[in-house]
Amino acid sequence: MSTIESTPGEIATIGVIGAGQMGNGIAHVAAAAGYSVLLMDVSEAALAKGIATITGNLGRQVKKGTLSQAEADATLARISGGTSLSHVANADLIIEAATENQALKNRIFQDLSKIAAPHSLFATNTSSISITAIAAQTDRPSRFMGMHFMNPVPVMKLVELIRGLATTPETYAAVEAAAQKMGKVTVEGRDMPGFIVNRVLMPYINEAVQALYEGIASVSDIDQAMKLGTNVPMGPLTLADFIGLDTCLAIMEVLHNGLGDSKYRPSPLLRKYVEAGWLGKKTGRGFYTY
Repeated sequence: MSTIESTPGEIATIGVIGAGQMGNGIAHVAAAAGYSVLLMDVSEAALAKGIATITGNLGRQVKKGTLSQAEADATLARISGGTSLSHVANADLIIEAATENQALKNRIFQDLSKIAAPHSLFATNTSSISITAIAAQTDRPSRFMGMHFMNPVPVMKLVELIRGLATTPETYAAVEAAAQKMGKVTVEGRDMPGFIVNRVLMPYINEAVQALYEGIASVSDIDQAMKLGTNVPMGPLTLADFIGLDTCLAIMEVLHNGLGDSKYRPSPLLRKYVEAGWLGKKTGRGFYTY
């Protein structure tokens, strides 16, 4: 594809593709930072659910006294929803937060490239997939990069920033400034499978699943041992349920395929739970029942 080359202007409007767990969180923090937010999902129901989640989270902040009702109302007023990619086409920065599936992300950016304004910067919230590979599907690889928020987005301070092979320093600087305006702390990782956080975290979770598979200890004892033995706030199997076992498996597959090392092989038990539809908290059952 041809490349769009120009220096990014000021970011005032942010488009977010996907109103699920990550997308509605990104929309929330962007709107709270003063950006006009264009939130898009293909499903009216998913869009409504995403906006309801934002409304509920803002309401909790008001109840706690960390936000005034006027601030909550203003934040919500900055978000508009739509069910077509054209809804986000003129945004200064468009962040994709769809499911962790490369074929889906490729298709979104191929379609977006046909309609997005020439000045728009593209970012993907992928947690493990090659930034360079997705950027190659667009008409603007120089204006494309990774912007990996942590879950839950309104609470977690970190954003991993990842340059693709063609990402310009100007694009990086503009996206970094936007993340920091949202109140995030940024770190830069290389465009390698899993980046920083998931390169370290997912093998840890996978090893906990493997320990369960081998009968080394029970679910509760593995979690209790890691919580009290290493002072982490949440055991690895609880954390896996919170992230989603399908997401954990998808990231382990990316690590295993991308790095070719057997130490990244997904545990057979993780794969079996995903086959069963036991994906964790979001389905009501994973290593625990909710």
